[in-house]
Amino acid sequence: MEYHLAYTRANYERITAVENSFGAFGQPLMKPGRVLIAEGRLMKMCRRTHKPKMFFLFNDILVYGGIVMHSCWYSHQHIIPLEDIVIENQEDCPELQNHWLIRTPRKSFYVSAASLREKQEWIIHLEKYRAHQLTKSDRGPSGNLAAIWIPDRASEICMRCTDKFTVTQRRHHCRQCGFIVCNACSKCRFLIPTISSSPVRVCILCFNNLQEEKDRKDKGRNRWSDDFDCARPTYEVASEDETVERVESKWAGSQGPALPVGLKKHKK
Repeated sequence: MEYHLAYTRANYERITAVENSFGAFGQPLMKPGRVLIAEGRLMKMCRRTHKPKMFFLFNDILVYGGIVMHSCWYSHQHIIPLEDIVIENQEDCPELQNHWLIRTPRKSFYVSAASLREKQEWIIHLEKYRAHQLTKSDRGPSGNLAAIWIPDRASEICMRCTDKFTVTQRRHHCRQCGFIVCNACSKCRFLIPTISSSPVRVCILCFNNLQEEKDRKDKGRNRWSDDFDCARPTYEVASEDETVERVESKWAGSQGPALPVGLKKHKK
């Protein structure tokens, strides 16, 4: 039924309002066939604390951003294709209730709702429209999902070398495993295409593992290329071809440079 709303004036006005709420820095959201399904305020677990974010569920994407002025102005727009999302339900804990995990190839994070009913409605709708998108695109769920960042307050020491964090010894996160590490243990950079088009910070252990995996893949590609070259038949010029080749060379030398087919030679 919601797809019948795609071209209604009400849907157009709702999507336009969301576009305007992100200002000039937001991406255009209007698209043929796109419907705004639901919107609501959720708490997102960030690396230091929980922050309120405004979420907008469309029939093909999930959009969220920071709240500058509720119902009027939002910032830092993020757009996630629904087919890239994996939802993992979570049990309540003292620090976080009514929460679940949203995992994508680029970023993974926890969100929580104000009530259990609201949480269940979000999960049901996310799963429903994600399934629709996967069916339409004829593709499977995302395989490579970004690591979940461990909150800063979860550790007072580097999770690799165990050095204590201080004012000068700052916390960093490995983009591959999500561990909290010191600067010395995370000086390496590695290209993870699903996260960024530029090399990102990773810990030494993950860097070594990623580099070994890359070397194995490169070695396999090189071996396949060598095998292909060896299997390719060689070509020997026959006597008839040699005769034709000599005639063509003589003709080319006497007539001047050859012209591409279809190009006329103008008389002087």
